[in-house]
Amino acid sequence: MATVVTCSIRITSQIRTTGNEVKDIFATARSGDQYRLIKIVIEDEQLALGITKKASKTWDQEYDSLVLPLLEDDLPSYILYRLDSSNNQGYEWIFLAWSPDRSPVRHKMLYAATRATVKKEFGGGLIKDELFGTTKEDMSLKGYKKFLVSEAAPHPLTAAEEELRQIKLSEVNTDISVDTKQQTLQGVAFPMHGEAVKALERFRDKQVNYVQLEIDFAKELIKLSNTEPTEVKDLPKRIPTESARYHFFRYNHSHEGDYLESTVFIYSMPGYKCSIKERMLYSSCKNPLVDMVENNMHIEILKKLEIDNGEELTPDFLYEEVHPKQHAHRQAFAKPKGPGGKRGGRRITRPPGDEEEDD
Repeated sequence: MATVVTCSIRITSQIRTTGNEVKDIFATARSGDQYRLIKIVIEDEQLALGITKKASKTWDQEYDSLVLPLLEDDLPSYILYRLDSSNNQGYEWIFLAWSPDRSPVRHKMLYAATRATVKKEFGGGLIKDELFGTTKEDMSLKGYKKFLVSEAAPHPLTAAEEELRQIKLSEVNTDISVDTKQQTLQGVAFPMHGEAVKALERFRDKQVNYVQLEIDFAKELIKLSNTEPTEVKDLPKRIPTESARYHFFRYNHSHEGDYLESTVFIYSMPGYKCSIKERMLYSSCKNPLVDMVENNMHIEILKKLEIDNGEELTPDFLYEEVHPKQHAHRQAFAKPKGPGGKRGGRRITRPPGDEEEDD
């Protein structure tokens, strides 16, 4: 039987957790495996704790039997469902936002306005996936697996975006002479070595803050080169002077009083010290690699840089690339000068009826 314990969490842009019940439930859920499911509802414009369930089987074996009976036909709700996998912060969870079509508009608005706040209060780093549904089919295990497939697939591009992507993929730096043929390569998607994939997963999960990749030309694959802990001051030393590389760096910094963690992708190509083949393959593999990392591994890249040598990577350069200055200052209006030459006496305009008196 479901028991509902209300708590004084008001629906505001910055939610304040003053009720010990919800705070304790969230803290316990974050720190261990006691709960498989937590349901949260809104009552009297306050968040309330609904049903909690403990795990008895693997997450997929009991998913439908635990989740689907809790979805009411005319009332929205939030459900936090724990997976069996974990990251460096703890067990990973699915955040389910249930909003049936038959529910009143006011209820839909309340839940929509509170959605981000609940995730933040629980801990966004523990939420692996977020699923929104209006039918039980959307929220079922089958619906969740469909969601995972759609998330892993490349996002569809417009005709203009696809054309631009093909142009970028075909860009190669080659010397052309009467003895060379025109390069028509449309992009090469070399597979990644298993160690490189694991390194990027650790980077995504914030276990490492730097990953360097290189191309193995003999085996035609992208392999791991370096994962040393790296600060901004260390970046120039990570850039090879004789060969190209791909770099993923988590740039931790402050901007306008906020602490930010931004992923920066750096493609380093030391000019013509590299062979034509090396320049061609690194240039062609770059965009397929970035697309795979962003769309399949869900690593959001804030800034993409191309550099010739590590000396360019100064703290000021990196900061200005991530936060470019907005040139919004307009030139002050300057009153144009009057015509040159002699002018007559200055005229004084008087109000009507204010005539000058004769001496």
